[in-house]
This record gives sequence, structure tokens and C-alpha cells, in this order.
Amino acid sequence: MSSTELPPVLATTVTPRVGAVRVAAGERLRSVGLPGITLSIRSRPPAREGLPPALYVHGLGGSSQNWSGLMPLLDGLVDSEAVDLPGFGDSPPPDDGNYSVTGHARAVIRYLDAAGRGPVHLFGNSLGGAVTTRVAAVRPDLVRTLTLVSPALPEIRAQRTAWPTALLAVPGVARLFTSLTKEWSAEQRVRGVMALCYGDPGIVTPEAFREAVEELERRLALPYFWDAMTRSSRGLVNAYTLGGQHGLWRQAERVLAPTLLIYGGRDQLVGYRMAHRAARAFRDSRLLSLPEAGHVAMMEYPETVATAFHELLTDTGELVSSSAVGAGS
Repeated sequence: MSSTELPPVLATTVTPRVGAVRVAAGERLRSVGLPGITLSIRSRPPAREGLPPALYVHGLGGSSQNWSGLMPLLDGLVDSEAVDLPGFGDSPPPDDGNYSVTGHARAVIRYLDAAGRGPVHLFGNSLGGAVTTRVAAVRPDLVRTLTLVSPALPEIRAQRTAWPTALLAVPGVARLFTSLTKEWSAEQRVRGVMALCYGDPGIVTPEAFREAVEELERRLALPYFWDAMTRSSRGLVNAYTLGGQHGLWRQAERVLAPTLLIYGGRDQLVGYRMAHRAARAFRDSRLLSLPEAGHVAMMEYPETVATAFHELLTDTGELVSSSAVGAGS
């Protein structure tokens, strides 16, 4: 889209609703209708006018709620929105059933173009890290900075603990897994996910655990839950096999935006050894290594992530002071 073109008008914007979806204090949730997709957007009112926009993109099986711990810590720095990718959180499946990394990236781009919010400070975790890498590579005009938390970029030798996720991409495996685990309670499933994603699951409070169980119960009741998981897993595996200019590592090399990379030493899904390769691939990168963190550092150590992002803004000259905002910059 050229600089002289206006962004397309949002097809529909539904007033904020809570329903069965948890909305933390200070947040609101709204649905945005776009051609072929409807996206649920979680946001916080900006601390003041004129703050630059930020968009957060979750990982496989996650939702915009994954960013609820970090967003309040950045209230004075950015105007925060987090998206539920199609088929996840409170967003229904895409009309075309496209759950590829490119399909998810297209949804993010479509929203940013329609909302006219770009360029944004773009955040991505896991699958969302692959999606936002692709967005930053193909649409540099939409991205101010890129912050990647355990991005799902291709590994030659994936960790054994990551194999079950990859196996979901195999036809029939999701149906078999559903059959074999039909007696599992939501509590058992959540404990398993937390054991896999957190460096220390013991830091999860009882309240946070109950909320995660309630959210999983809600999503397991959705008729498309396993389809979205399976097809997104398949889309990620397929993205790993792409070569040439469409390969994720090649696209990482094309990213122009200053990039903050955050890796956890106890990550069981994305190899800690990939951190230095990523730091070499992204041309303007900073690396934060958290030895005790797992796969979701923004949930485990939100204050540390917020501090690192603040330093990124200071280092790159992107930090907007209150006096500058007051002057209308």
C-alpha cells in the first residue's frame, strides 16, 4: 500500500464484550470484521494521547491473554493491542481455513492496514514470533521495532519435548490424541501445558491456574479447537521446509526493524542454542538470555521483558517522552 492510499475501512467493529472470555482490569475486548476473517482484539486505554501503537501476537494454542501481564507494564510507553489469531482465543476460524504462517501473517497485515495503526512496535511469541518475522520482512513499513520471545524459527534438530507439537501436524494424530486423552480433565491438561511452557511452573498462582483451566474448558467446547491447533501446527512445520526467499531464516535476514530477541534457558519447545543464530540473522538485533525462563518469558518475567523493551526504545531513539507527547509528536 502506497503512502498516498488510505487504509481500507473496517467492515464491522463490535462493541466490547466479555462473555465467557476473561478480560483483566483495564482491558477491553472487541471484534473486528475484515474480508475473510473476524479478529478479536484485546486492548488497554493508552496512558496518554500520542503514544506509538504496539501489537502483540501469541503462540500456538495461546491467545491475546498471554500478554495481559506485560501490557500494563508498558502503559506509559506504547498504546497496546493484542490480537487473537484466527481460530484462537475469541477469534473464529478464517473463512478459507488457511492456518499457515503466511495466512496468520496476512491476518495481522490486514488488520494493521485496515486500522491504520502502522508502523507499530510488534511483539511475537513462539508461532507468533514466526508470524511477526514474516510480517516485518514483507511489510517493513508496518513495523517500528520487533520483539521476539522464543520465536518458532526452524531448527535442524528439534528438542524431543517439542516433538508432540510437531506430531499434531501429521494427519490423524490429533484425532488419535483426542481419543486417547478424552478422559483427561482440563486441570490435567493445563498442568501439562504449564510444565512444558514454564521454566518453573511453581510461579503460577492458584488464581492464574484457575483462570487457565476455565479458559481451556471454554475453548475445548469450541467445535474448531483441535482443527485450529492441527492446521496451525501443520502450517508451522510446512514453513520450516520452505527454502529460498520464503524461508523464515532468509526472511529474518530481511527484517529492517531493530529487533529484541528473548530466549529462555529452560525452554522445552524452542532450543536455547538457537539464540545466537537468531542474533546473527536479524541485522539489527539485541539478545536477552533468561537462564531460568521457559517458553513464555513475557508471562514468567514480565518486568524483565518490559525493562528490556524500554532499553530497546532508548537505544533506538524510539522512546517517546511525556513532554514530546504533550507537544503532539
